[in-house]
Amino acid sequence: MEQSSACCDPPLLIGDGSEVVLRDIARAAMSRLPDVAERLLGEVERAEIVAESDVPADVVRIGSFVTYQVQFTGAINTIRLVPPNEADERKLRVSVLSKIGTALIGLRQGQQIKWELGDRQHVVDVLRVCAAL
Repeated sequence: MEQSSACCDPPLLIGDGSEVVLRDIARAAMSRLPDVAERLLGEVERAEIVAESDVPADVVRIGSFVTYQVQFTGAINTIRLVPPNEADERKLRVSVLSKIGTALIGLRQGQQIKWELGDRQHVVDVLRVCAAL
């Protein structure tokens, strides 16, 4: 299943410095994780790019703590979105190259997105975003 169509996707906001980092991460992963890398590049392409200093605190970016809910299951999770080399599931540090990481990047608190998680399409709601817990 593919990500939802562009007409229905929520707007994304990414800082200019983060844009460079995300593109580098996606390009580096293209040979081993092409589907996720392409999705991440697609999300960066459709995002509004602004100065890092203009990104509000409630926007998901690398380093953010994010509480989200998957509507189908009702599960609520809190993670920290990190670069792939810092991912550690035991510490709830989730890579931006994971399906949920790619789904969340650039969203704001209160937004939702339809995204493939596991073997089906789900609606993911961003409940809270903060720089530190």
